[in-house]
Amino acid sequence: MLPCYVLLDLETTGGNAVHDRITEIAAVRFEQGAEVARWSTLVNPGTSISGFIERLTGISNAMVRDAPGFDEVASQLLKLLDGAVLVAHNVRFDHGFLLNELARMNLPLRVKTLCTVRLSRLLYPQFKGHGLDAIMQRHGLVSSARHRAMGDVEVMQSWLALAQAELGADCVKGHAQSLLQGSAALPPQLDTDVSDIPDTPGVYLFYGESQLPLYVGKSIKLRSRVMSHFQAAARNAREMRIAQEIRRIEWVETAGELGALLLEARLVKEQQPVHNRQLRRENNLCAWRLEANPNSRPLLTLVRGAELAPEQFGALYGPYRSKNQAQTHLRELADAHGLCLQALGLESGKGRCFAHQIGHCKGVCCGEEAPERHHLRLQMALVSHKLQVWPFAGKVGLREHNTRSGRTDIHLFHQWCHLATVHSDEELQEVLQSKRSPLAFDLDTYRLAMKHLLPSGKAYAGILEFK
Repeated sequence: MLPCYVLLDLETTGGNAVHDRITEIAAVRFEQGAEVARWSTLVNPGTSISGFIERLTGISNAMVRDAPGFDEVASQLLKLLDGAVLVAHNVRFDHGFLLNELARMNLPLRVKTLCTVRLSRLLYPQFKGHGLDAIMQRHGLVSSARHRAMGDVEVMQSWLALAQAELGADCVKGHAQSLLQGSAALPPQLDTDVSDIPDTPGVYLFYGESQLPLYVGKSIKLRSRVMSHFQAAARNAREMRIAQEIRRIEWVETAGELGALLLEARLVKEQQPVHNRQLRRENNLCAWRLEANPNSRPLLTLVRGAELAPEQFGALYGPYRSKNQAQTHLRELADAHGLCLQALGLESGKGRCFAHQIGHCKGVCCGEEAPERHHLRLQMALVSHKLQVWPFAGKVGLREHNTRSGRTDIHLFHQWCHLATVHSDEELQEVLQSKRSPLAFDLDTYRLAMKHLLPSGKAYAGILEFK
């Protein structure tokens, strides 16, 4: 099949390569088609084996009690793997466990890998199941030691021999070599050919069995970023869960990073992928509105929803993701600047506020400070949190061009909202003439627009203004 490879199987205390440990190793090395070494050993995992795992594998706590630890057998395993391709059924599983075990010893694992699940899918595309049990049933293979490391290695060995007899050695070799080109880290159940994903800016969507995505991400190099998820799965619990659930990948190319960021933010809010923690819909966004009259009580009112409109930003400060965050920040400002909690609306009552009694308020609550002076100090405390007024007369477009792909995107904004991304004059005119309802304020889009339309407080020279 390959000039030099090692068929390997591990038994473990569970399915999480980060937290679970190895209980058994079996490996058979082949050089130029001939078996040259065979080795297996139980391994003391240093942790308890559950009843479920014992029933599945037949390996008990008593069996591994006097077995060597992984650190005692690692050198022998690395010697077997030296110069060989690591071949396993769902190789990501075994490779991930070896990576973590060796990392605990501060040792690297530099080995090419080949997944026989993916090889089976290439060799026998007419069949749906490619797990070891499905392969055994389909080809009439038997094992008296299923779910033991050497028993499963011998099933793989028998299947490879059968595939070469049925399809020809050159066919098996050709497909095996094609899989070595960066695909070994891929989940075996993945239907998408990652070589089709361009290394250009854009957004990618991971799907499981559902029509809703598991995860949405963006990158200026799509294929490289997608591969990094699977390469990190052995060490990151969330990436491992994604890799276990994923079935297909979709992607949308953009001209540049801004387009990818805007599209990612929109898709996450629309589809709410279970594995996206950031960019979720901001249902509780709010901001403080400052009253113009220094004698108003309270001086600040919390606004949200339709009241959190860009047209009102000249008098709004924030924004905050929740009422609690807004109040906590205002208390911090009051404490730092000697502001009155009563005047701000954070404390009820009349007369001297509690902060004045302990020397933290300058006395606007009891006539010792003029309301106008307190109002001015409040404005100064809030100034860095003031929401930016839209600086253009109307809608603007930001042109983004990719010289490599030749793609051009024009991102249209108005009042800090992203209206659309267009690619032609017809689309541009349609959006400019549209009478659509005003969009709701979105914090992520606001921050992106601020960064790209007003870097360092000065607008880009290439912005297109439409009145």
